[in-house]
Amino acid sequence: MAPSTHTAAVINEKGDVEVKKIAVPKIGEGEVLVKVAAAALNPTDWKSAKKFTQVGAVSGCDFAGVVEELGPGAEAAGVKVGDRVATFVAGGRTPNGAYAEYLVAKANFLIRLPESWTFEQGAQLGIAIYTTFQTLYESQGLPTPLAVTSEGIPLLVYGASSAVGLYVVQIAKAAGLKVFALCSPKNFDLVKSFGADETYDYRDPEAGSKIKAASGDKIQAAVDTISEHGSVNIIVSALSSEGGKISAILPYSNEAKAALGSKYSVNFSLAYDLIVDRPNAPSRQGDAPKYSKLATQLLASGKVKPTPIRVWEKGLEGVNEAFQYMIDGKVSGEKIIFRIADTPGLA
Repeated sequence: MAPSTHTAAVINEKGDVEVKKIAVPKIGEGEVLVKVAAAALNPTDWKSAKKFTQVGAVSGCDFAGVVEELGPGAEAAGVKVGDRVATFVAGGRTPNGAYAEYLVAKANFLIRLPESWTFEQGAQLGIAIYTTFQTLYESQGLPTPLAVTSEGIPLLVYGASSAVGLYVVQIAKAAGLKVFALCSPKNFDLVKSFGADETYDYRDPEAGSKIKAASGDKIQAAVDTISEHGSVNIIVSALSSEGGKISAILPYSNEAKAALGSKYSVNFSLAYDLIVDRPNAPSRQGDAPKYSKLATQLLASGKVKPTPIRVWEKGLEGVNEAFQYMIDGKVSGEKIIFRIADTPGLA
């Protein structure tokens, strides 16, 4: 039985987090209470705190832990107390977030962690793998690793060494696609180890033309895991002269949309759509259970491996420092993880 209060990283008026005791969130219909073992840092976490400050909200989205209690109807999702799970919640908006000892999550949105995955490795799964599924399947309709293609469909991945990028690369490769990756040269070996067939320097002004030539002008699908800072220009220059579609993880600016011209289109994917309906956007919550099942199957089969992580010191007490580290642009090729038990006073 969970306690009535727990320790959490709570957003204050300054947009920082304070580690303090608050009430444990209550579980509702179709939900579970999870004892959090580890949580991950995403750009959305610092942006929610600093730019869209919700005072009193608990920060953090991605997590891994153990199911502690079941809410009414949660059994229908096949979950039970003691399961090792991972997924994400809409942290930074309410008193229910990942940077805490406990949180509430939707039962049909949980990914089961195999014993071969640590909680620290599992903590970085949520937003990254679900966004990957959206970019490859919701936006592009590409084959999954459960239905491998022999066609060698070419796929361009911009920002291939990012958290989402590494999942896109390995899942696309497992499905039989040929992956052309754009990233920093220092991460070429990392990206290749996850399945990229060819790597290119995103800073190279000739990268697009080189990719177009190497692919025989055949790439009609691209995933843009950065979706800003001129990424669209390189992507368009690499896509087929016949046209193509880009999956973006941020809305393109008007300038970026103008760069698409008449031959290319963009589909914007937002992971939160899987758990919360967005105004003036189609509901995607119905996709959540199938993506949860697919992720669980891929992990169990060994077709997906953990991406690199760095465990940050001091658990929840290190969140503010890690925010600044990410804001300063120092995160590259790894995911920052907070081990909850490392928080001073919780060991």
